[in-house]
Amino acid sequence: MLKPNYIFEVSWEVCNKVGGIYTVLSTRAKTMQELFHDKVIFIGPDFGTDRVNPLFIEDSSIFTQWTKKANTDDRLNIRIGRWNIPGNPIAILVDFSQFYAEKDNLYGWLWDNFQVDSLHAYGDYDEASMFSYAAAKTVESWYKYNIANKKRKSNVIYHAHEWMTCLGSLYIQKTIPEIATIFTTHATSIGRSIAGNNKPLYDYLWAYNGEQMARELNMESKHSIEKQTAFYTDCFTTVSDITSRECRQLLETPVDVVLTNGFEDSFVPSDAKSFQKARQDARNKMLQVANTLMGTNLKSKNTVIICTGGRYEFKNKGIDLLIDSLNRLRQDDSLNKEVLVFINVPAWAKGPRIELRKRLENMQDLDFPCSDPRITHDLHNADQDMILNQMNWLDMHNRLEDKIKVIFVPCYLDGKDGIFNLHYYDLLIGNDLNIYPSYYEPWGYTPLESIAFHVPCITTDLTGFGLWVQSLGQEETGVRIIHRTDSNFVDAAEQIKQTILDFTQMSPTEVETLRNASAQTAEKALWKHFITNYLTAYDIALTNRDKRLNQY
Repeated sequence: MLKPNYIFEVSWEVCNKVGGIYTVLSTRAKTMQELFHDKVIFIGPDFGTDRVNPLFIEDSSIFTQWTKKANTDDRLNIRIGRWNIPGNPIAILVDFSQFYAEKDNLYGWLWDNFQVDSLHAYGDYDEASMFSYAAAKTVESWYKYNIANKKRKSNVIYHAHEWMTCLGSLYIQKTIPEIATIFTTHATSIGRSIAGNNKPLYDYLWAYNGEQMARELNMESKHSIEKQTAFYTDCFTTVSDITSRECRQLLETPVDVVLTNGFEDSFVPSDAKSFQKARQDARNKMLQVANTLMGTNLKSKNTVIICTGGRYEFKNKGIDLLIDSLNRLRQDDSLNKEVLVFINVPAWAKGPRIELRKRLENMQDLDFPCSDPRITHDLHNADQDMILNQMNWLDMHNRLEDKIKVIFVPCYLDGKDGIFNLHYYDLLIGNDLNIYPSYYEPWGYTPLESIAFHVPCITTDLTGFGLWVQSLGQEETGVRIIHRTDSNFVDAAEQIKQTILDFTQMSPTEVETLRNASAQTAEKALWKHFITNYLTAYDIALTNRDKRLNQY
């Protein structure tokens, strides 16, 4: 197999924690460093040197001479250092603001060379394209300074993630054909749009035409650049079998290899004593906040704590389905335990509720609830919030007699939210069961994170992760897979309700068996097992690069 000497990975989420791609890259970095020590270089956006970024540690001793040349002779504005994550890989942050003046010429060049339609661009298309171009110019400058004049052949990979980096990938392939290109779509832009606009994606996937749907949904430019990059790249990849089918139909190009997403378990406490302490601390904090908010006296031993989390995609993440299933369980007389559910989904939050924060600061043990016992932070748009509106419609108000109590946490759990003041993982470890009933989920990191912390979970067979678990074929995985289609909402809600009810009736021994099975399943998803797919992708990209070069 052909192996790379250098790998450049370009993503909007390098040193920029905004979504699931951040998890893909940041958890894989340690394994990549072990294989290609300081030969893998991540490139992300720079939003200004005056903005403190704790994820980036600047280091002027790396590529010192080239950096000076890039920032002077090559009209670039870059900072170089290390990504503050396990593995501490080299990272380059690029300022792209100076390239807006060239936007129209760049879009014309895209059309002339790759027939990419940028005429219908709007929103974040320009911002992403300018970043992508700046990243490509950075690699071009680095390659010419460090590689081009050397007689010895060097295998360099340019790995672009998502449509936001497509322009740069096409630029590299056209202007520096010696560099092999890989494009990974983590979710096709048009597939996500179809699902997000309440159109049935799965029942009619075979009949959808990507370009027709792009025109209908005003996604023409994003779809165009993604489709053309998938076609022209040396190696086209995605993250799951379910998205592979989506790519073949909507982008009309089959993927070369599936790069299954893995996980790095350095986030999980390694010894039993510290693990148990972290779990108990998390439970104590969640129960403290819940009891203070609702005026209740829930105890750890008698309460089943459940969580869901992720981006605020009401339908795609299955938040609507979860709330409906909880309402069904609330009305089931056979439920004989208290169930406390946290919906950890960042929304348009103003900040922590003053009423709740004062209660927590004063350690008040009150037997009456806050004015709204369902939410921890104030919202700018509470009247329009879909989670609160569905709970209002179903008359879910966390009354004292309700055995199901649901708390909406509409903020990032970054350790400084003003209520919990703990990071997401620090709370995740304390849950008994987690639920991620997604409708559209190319992979699904939240359920994988859940089982990595030994917490059993529920997900669906419309997620890449769920299908991967099904493929294991083992008797017990710690993961319950709910069957979802475009038209079985009620049945899926009943399945989730029954699964939760069954869990509440399990003995401690049965629960412990599930927890152990969860951890064993998570071990199978470590990057050390999945990294071989990347080695295959590198070989494919370099082989196809050689074929291109031989044609010249």
